[in-house]
Amino acid sequence: MRERPPALNVLLDIIQVLLNVLWWIIIVQALLSILIAFNVINTHNDFIRSLYRGLMVVTEPIYRPIRRILPDFGALDFAPFVVLVLIGILQGIILPAIYRATVATFI
Repeated sequence: MRERPPALNVLLDIIQVLLNVLWWIIIVQALLSILIAFNVINTHNDFIRSLYRGLMVVTEPIYRPIRRILPDFGALDFAPFVVLVLIGILQGIILPAIYRATVATFI
């Protein structure tokens, strides 16, 4: 039985870690936006404002194409939910299938 190439193994592991980090960034950004919307925390605090802007810079390019496709729901933004579902599909279905396919190729 031949082993899977280390480069492919490492690449798939890096993708998995990056998807986990993106998942947490989206969760933190969504919670922060809810807390800001309900005035639990305010953006007059420099740290909160910087953190929120930084998270928006990371997530906005991901949300933009999804927002173009989704209908307008007014104040509700379902783009983070859609991205989280897509990350779940990638992590739960697509990446394991790639792992299995590469293992089957090298057996």
